Amino acid sequence: MHGSIQANAALLDGVIAGLSGVDSEVLVCVPYPYLAQVSAKVQHSRLMLGAQNVSQHEAGAYTGEVAAAMLAEFGCAYVIVGHSERRALFGETDQVVAMKCAAVLAAGMSPVLCVGESLAERDSGRAKSVVSRQLSVVLDCLGVTGFAKVVVAYEPVWAIGTGLTATPFQAQEMHAAIRAQVAALSPVVAENLRILYGGSVKPQGAAELFAQADIDGGLIGGAALVAEDFLAICRAANS
Repeated sequence: MHGSIQANAALLDGVIAGLSGVDSEVLVCVPYPYLAQVSAKVQHSRLMLGAQNVSQHEAGAYTGEVAAAMLAEFGCAYVIVGHSERRALFGETDQVVAMKCAAVLAAGMSPVLCVGESLAERDSGRAKSVVSRQLSVVLDCLGVTGFAKVVVAYEPVWAIGTGLTATPFQAQEMHAAIRAQVAALSPVVAENLRILYGGSVKPQGAAELFAQADIDGGLIGGAALVAEDFLAICRAANS
């Protein structure tokens, strides 16, 4: 929950100006009130637009909620679903997250499905089983063929804003497990699946993370609020 009309304009100007040195797909996922501003701003650039959340409901008496079709009208290509903060602070269950993914796909966009374990879950040796459970519920809902348009983002919750960081080995280990779980259902979908790392990515560690076999990019938080830091992370994905 960051941004203002003025700050957004300055940030986007900086990011768009620096995209010429970036090979990868780049998107910004913005708070609902700024979708119109950012949609207009990115229209003639390579920068893509996404939203941070969506309702699982198509329409109806759900005051304050935002439907997937509404997001699509603003030109959103992606929607973050099941972010760790949504799960922890707003009580989103695995089933609700799966329904939200289905709603995003039905509206012609791609969900960025967030999965990840807490520090207590990692310390008790349950990290992989927690992530596997979160993934399974969505796979059961969409079917593995429906997963072809899904992007997965692994967020080790214990490495976000805590000062703790996952090593490239720890991140790669979980990414490999995620891909293996999908591969058990469809090797083709698994091979093409993009799995992003979302645990406090900073410019100085990005290249080492992205060099791992199963890490295909990043879901960037605080570092994305500074154009040059965000661009440095984007450039780290080039190689």
